[in-house]
Amino acid sequence: TEEHPFNHLIDTLKDGDRKYFNPQKLNDARYNKLPLSIRVLLEAAIRKCDGFYVKEEDVHNILDWSEQQNVAEVPFPPARVLLQDFTGIPAMVDLAAMRDAVTKHGVDPGLVNPVCPTDLIVDHSLQIDLNKCQSQGPPSRPSPARPTPRRGSQCGGERGSCSKGGCSDTPGRPATAVQQIENTPLLYTIHIHEFLTFFLRLSLFPLKWCSKAFKNVNVVAPDVGAVHQLNLEYLSRVVQESQGFIYPDSVVGTDSHTTMINGLGILGWGVGGIESEAVMLGQPISLTLPQVVGCRLVGSVNILATSIDIVLGITKHLRQAGIAGKFVEFFGPGVSQLSVPDRTTIANMCPEYNATVSFFPVDHVTLKHFKQTNFTEEKLELLEAYLKAVKLFRNYEDSGTVMLSLLSLKVIEINLSSMVPHVSGPKRPQDRVAVSSMKEDFQSCLNEKVGFKGFHISKEKQESLVPFLHGGQEYELAHGSVVIAAVISCTNNCNPSVMLTAGLLAKKAVEAGLIVKPYIRTSLAPGSGMVTHYLNTSGVLPYLSQLGFEVIGYGCATCVGNTAPLPETVSEAIKEGDLVACGVLSGNRHFEGRLCDCVRANYLASPPLVVAYAIAGTVSINFEKEPLGVTSEGKEVYLRDVWPTREEVQQIEQDKVISSIFTELRARREKGNTFWDNLECPESVVFPWDPKSTYIRSPSFFNKLVKVQPPQSIENAHALLFLGDKVTTDHISPAGSIARVSAAARYLLSKRLTPREFNSYGARRGNDAVMTRGTFASIKLQNRFIGKPGPKTVHIPSGQTLDVFEAVERYQRDGVPLIILAGKQYGSGNSRDWAAKGPYLLGVRAVIAESFEKMHKNHLVGMGIAPLQFLPGQSADSLELCGKEKFTITLPEDLSPKQILTTSSGKTFSVTTLFDSEMDVAFYRHGGLLRYVARTML
Repeated sequence: TEEHPFNHLIDTLKDGDRKYFNPQKLNDARYNKLPLSIRVLLEAAIRKCDGFYVKEEDVHNILDWSEQQNVAEVPFPPARVLLQDFTGIPAMVDLAAMRDAVTKHGVDPGLVNPVCPTDLIVDHSLQIDLNKCQSQGPPSRPSPARPTPRRGSQCGGERGSCSKGGCSDTPGRPATAVQQIENTPLLYTIHIHEFLTFFLRLSLFPLKWCSKAFKNVNVVAPDVGAVHQLNLEYLSRVVQESQGFIYPDSVVGTDSHTTMINGLGILGWGVGGIESEAVMLGQPISLTLPQVVGCRLVGSVNILATSIDIVLGITKHLRQAGIAGKFVEFFGPGVSQLSVPDRTTIANMCPEYNATVSFFPVDHVTLKHFKQTNFTEEKLELLEAYLKAVKLFRNYEDSGTVMLSLLSLKVIEINLSSMVPHVSGPKRPQDRVAVSSMKEDFQSCLNEKVGFKGFHISKEKQESLVPFLHGGQEYELAHGSVVIAAVISCTNNCNPSVMLTAGLLAKKAVEAGLIVKPYIRTSLAPGSGMVTHYLNTSGVLPYLSQLGFEVIGYGCATCVGNTAPLPETVSEAIKEGDLVACGVLSGNRHFEGRLCDCVRANYLASPPLVVAYAIAGTVSINFEKEPLGVTSEGKEVYLRDVWPTREEVQQIEQDKVISSIFTELRARREKGNTFWDNLECPESVVFPWDPKSTYIRSPSFFNKLVKVQPPQSIENAHALLFLGDKVTTDHISPAGSIARVSAAARYLLSKRLTPREFNSYGARRGNDAVMTRGTFASIKLQNRFIGKPGPKTVHIPSGQTLDVFEAVERYQRDGVPLIILAGKQYGSGNSRDWAAKGPYLLGVRAVIAESFEKMHKNHLVGMGIAPLQFLPGQSADSLELCGKEKFTITLPEDLSPKQILTTSSGKTFSVTTLFDSEMDVAFYRHGGLLRYVARTML
């Protein structure tokens, strides 16, 4: 508009049709010294400067980045929002509930709409119940309460003995177990009308309503692809166009691995559902102007190292560098050697080394990649011209230009030639193990005391062998036996080079006569149909299928616990021998107990290594000295015999993969999903809640909406839990299966559901009754009141040990406020909004910890829970707190950021409020961000 304070910066490209804000017209030398990632923040602040959410002062603070970094709080209005269904469905439920709330106060509910364009991809609810040739035939009736269809083979025989035509027994025949929904796989052919009645109404109906009722919402139907893969292949724009202006693409997503998009030169990172809802409704993300670390890549890539090895190597270096909360910007001659998929894989691991983003500016390699994808020549010319006009294009070989924008940065140098194959485990991503040292490392894990690496197995039990029967044949399990091997979707297998390496390895292994033992729970969940397409086009998919890695669907799978129980004989053998059984997966999360209760050791590995360890059947192997397997003729085959060369992989990738990927994606996307397209829903402005639904309920976040009270002191509160260090969001709000003895299970049983219909916490995030009961329900929760893992606590007034939810019910009945005591890094791990929503609905008013993971701290503020930090050098132990005291926390009416509060528990000590800005304080005063936004509507 004419009133825009930076109208004088408007410029046009050569064609004169496209306008843009050109920061170079500020004629300020500081712009050329800004890191390119900060230039994106600056452009967004200039373009969106409205004097309210974004002020002129914010623009000048960003421009003065060298002095204001880590000091000034600045807004960032991203170009779009990305949601996956685990957090996207609750976000839509909240918006639907907000419409109800404003309607009650006489406000048009149609005003509650996302202002920022929002994409919601249905992918995270995929659950693996069956794998190739392990099903026992079709069930008598399908489970009616599934958010996405189960996937499985259509046969009941062993591998290689199938006679029902449901799997691929020969390399020449493509796998058929998983097809597009309209191709009627297994469960759609059984009682189809009953299944559709339940599945479509309970699961897809709310999403279809959202796609029609809300403006600026695009819902991508199930079975099209995984969220990050679609973001890279279909949703990314690099340069956006809207209302006659062009500007850099940017995104925030409800998944910590949204950072993958940084590999395309697009600024983006993960936020929680709470923050994403605020952005959807027009509010910018508030962040402290970040420090930027330069990462200089040099050297040549080792020919035996995969992209995953490079990723894990860079992850190790950056984790040790202490870059939490910072931007990382890559430069140096080594970057040009990395393909775009390599870069996105590196950027994907950003949360593992605790950076906010890992930014690879657009260069000639990026442009070459786009030429083979879905960008037209006209779009590419526009993209290149604009990025060069505002100096967002980088020539990695031009060290002088690069270094000008990195002069004031701390620089970390990493030599790519030092990268060798690694895996990570057995319990944490940061515990890397060289593949050459795997056997010795696993042995040391058996010997060490129980901890992050150890299992403390006595010497006399370390050689235990437990025989068992499976499919009429006897096998043996030992410590280190692999029972789960999963090539899964969201991260590593977005990269064609590693997927093709896995496929070529499978081809050579099958041709050499190697097999995978049939009791191993194998699965292949590609990031999208494109992966299936290029694996099939390159001729390797049938070989993966023959080894048991048959495509089971597109979406989050094993790494979020969506794996059915192991065969009963396998789990019984593990328990009988107290064995440390292993899972190997190409994902990014493998905390103990997450994959399966009886699988104690889990390793993250590249897809080809997942296949290799599945063939070997154990992680206790030295691939250099011991054979991968022995053929039926007795011939020993080593890993080096079947490992493809880098040249083989690159040739197939160039000839078969890149260009065909995007042609197929476009066709698949345009074809759509017949069931989704034909699903009808009412045109109502407010959502027609179904009181019988156990998946979707209207939450109680907007009760007592009108009156705003000043902060009230927390008086005579009890500690609900007394926790230690590194409590993750998995501990706080599990995403996996619902235990049959849990409070959530009792609730679902009261709704006349059977245990086979419970599904997972992740699938029921739209039901606050389930999620509240599932808060702190992790079997691995370490509560110091109890002294052993489990979802239990002590009801302090009575001294009874109860389920957490049972204790909460008693406290709420007596009107007792609650707090949580914790150690360092409270709330680490995945972005998960229910890790804050759940405690809020339990009545938790404050969390007092030694330190917080920043994103989770923001979620607590967003839900009206005070994040309070012990003063430096202090902790619950140093203050001699037993946790069973009564706590009083004095909150002044003039509450301000970073304020010191007085806390009394029989002894007096001080804590610091972790409110970063006046906006945080405003959110807390209103009882959370959602209530704040709703009140602005009123």
